[in-house]
Amino acid sequence: MPNAASNWLLQIDEPISASRVPSAAEYHRVYAGEKRRIPRGILAIALLLVGFAGFAQLSLLGARHIDTEILGRAGFTPLQQAAGALSLALLIPYCMLLQRLLYGIPFSSLHSVAGIFRYGIFARSLLAFGPALLLVIAAGFLAAPADQVPWTAADLVAYFVIGMLLTPLAAAGEEYGFRGFMFRIVGGWARGARSGALISIIVPTVLFSLMHGSLDPYTLTSYLVLFGSLAIATWRTGGLETAIALHIVYNVTALVLGTTLHVDLGGALNSREEISGSIANLVPSVVLILITATIWWITRKSGPARTPAHVRPSPRSNSPKEPATPAENATD
Repeated sequence: MPNAASNWLLQIDEPISASRVPSAAEYHRVYAGEKRRIPRGILAIALLLVGFAGFAQLSLLGARHIDTEILGRAGFTPLQQAAGALSLALLIPYCMLLQRLLYGIPFSSLHSVAGIFRYGIFARSLLAFGPALLLVIAAGFLAAPADQVPWTAADLVAYFVIGMLLTPLAAAGEEYGFRGFMFRIVGGWARGARSGALISIIVPTVLFSLMHGSLDPYTLTSYLVLFGSLAIATWRTGGLETAIALHIVYNVTALVLGTTLHVDLGGALNSREEISGSIANLVPSVVLILITATIWWITRKSGPARTPAHVRPSPRSNSPKEPATPAENATD
């Protein structure tokens, strides 16, 4: 792990050693072993996708039943928005459970190479990168105004509360699923750390972008840049905290501004295949590329963060080390 005095972004809390987590391994190489275990990885990805789709469908069915049968409401409602957010949040414990069952790795390892959620890194990422991302997303709403629909005051308040409380959990759930669990699965298939990083960035990024349902070149490119940037941030920082911070800013800003401007959220979600994007869709992509370049520059000397050694942390250092194993020294 990088020294705290030399790396502002990656100053971390006290790491926790775990005997089942390979020491000196990068985040994406924790599942790597002597065997690539591709069939197990395919099963793990299939179970992830089943959970992703299954939680969403069950949650939305329940919300729509309450809307129609109890509340007498039709169309897209705050309750359905809340149900969708909660279904994504369920991916956090679900992926931790799959990791433990299929790979024997402790739950907390999915947070980061330190074995904990590093709140310091999360907070610094919000402060350093959040304002610029927020401003550019807000500018996008001015550049590309959307169709408006009437909302009641109660609905607007409900969407605001959902945006503040549940949307961050939904963003985190997607990160644990695709920049966490799937990222590690694919990263363990390669023989070396560099090739593992490359395919673990490309495969989940392309798959998750296509799952958003749009083949419009501008829209699809914006997804590829967003999710690729989050994957690179995860790799270089050795955990999900920075990716979660960026994803939260992206999603919360879009939801709060969308409801403030009375955007037809249900129509936007259901018509992704028909959306025609424009160059304005790529403006946030420029900022994300700059953020990614900044993270890479910050970690240029230390390289990607690695798991701590399996020893009790020294009181003088938050980042004990031990020599990398031959497998992790492998290059392509």
